[in-house]
Amino acid sequence: MSSTRTASTFPPPVMEARRWIEGVSFPPERPLLNVSQAAPVDPPPEPLRRAMAEIVMQDASAHLYGPVLGLPELREEIARHWSEAYRGRVVPEQVAVTSGCNQAYCAAISALCGEGSEVILPSPWYFNHRMWNDMAGVRTLPLETGPTLLPDPEAAAALITPATRAIVLVSPNNPGGVEYPAALLAAFRDLCRARGLALILDETYRDFDSREGPAHDLFSDPDWAEVLVQLYSFSKAYRLTGHRVGAVTASIARIAQMERFLDTVTICPTSLGQKAALWGMRNLGDWLAGERAEILSRRRAMEQSFARLEPQGWRLMGCGAYFGWIEHPHAEPSDALAQRLVHEAGVLLLPGTMFTPEGSEAGRRQLRIAFANVDATGIAELETRLAALPAR
Repeated sequence: MSSTRTASTFPPPVMEARRWIEGVSFPPERPLLNVSQAAPVDPPPEPLRRAMAEIVMQDASAHLYGPVLGLPELREEIARHWSEAYRGRVVPEQVAVTSGCNQAYCAAISALCGEGSEVILPSPWYFNHRMWNDMAGVRTLPLETGPTLLPDPEAAAALITPATRAIVLVSPNNPGGVEYPAALLAAFRDLCRARGLALILDETYRDFDSREGPAHDLFSDPDWAEVLVQLYSFSKAYRLTGHRVGAVTASIARIAQMERFLDTVTICPTSLGQKAALWGMRNLGDWLAGERAEILSRRRAMEQSFARLEPQGWRLMGCGAYFGWIEHPHAEPSDALAQRLVHEAGVLLLPGTMFTPEGSEAGRRQLRIAFANVDATGIAELETRLAALPAR
């Protein structure tokens, strides 16, 4: 009997890492430092929680099924916001609201790919993208990024076959932290257009980009919808992780294809979460700017810490948004080192092997740190613990 696709897909990395700490005691003077998952640890800000409480009590529609593609007013707000932020033109019919950004990716792949299709993913990749490709019967073509963590359009072009349907980019990057230059994104757009592919751009962490102004000009292209499929999450911006609200922006024809997938999987996104996201977009601009400033402050603390760790062989390869991508100096591979860090340093992080093809030498030498989960004091403590880790 053949194996199912879910059975042949690797286990969820964050859940696997959590099992490493089961039964482990962490003394009060050295509590667990968890930098494994990219998720806010605090609830939404109080004004948003108060607004949500009022919605729960006063708005009956918050408890009912809504439109498959999302609340019209939220689709309109996203279209307006994207048009302004990217200096282009997006209309509400080009937006679908999803149950988180992961579902936006699944919907996009389902609309673009058939059995045996191929998708190019830069390595290291966001593991859930690879997992869904496997479960959807889509072949992943790894695009190595090397020491810069920036994908090369010419290298991507060499991977394209008649079965290739899309190239997937994440910027700011998960897991690498790097911010892709606008010219690089434009080059990939041009490659996809010339070869008849879709460019899937995951901008989950766009709100924490260090650059001022638009991160790219893809939406200013009047024909952007021929090529671009953009993904977004409200989880990080407004700490709505548990409410599962994301979005996908694409051509009207592709949105119509995604509607079939979304209706089958969840019928509609959570109404309360959508109303919370809409309230946040309309009222939390200044608060979100403060969140961005704090993340950028933590990024600077990471850069300073790893500059001090560099003489010991630690190297910060990429740093931005929520993540630092690290090269380690130890003899054992990253998956073994990550588990040793739990017991000998009280640190939980993810090894590069969870983000790279099986047997990747780069994955054995590298680690991901979700530094947004800890403040500057926590980052300093992380530096101390890494510096003290004995070699083997």
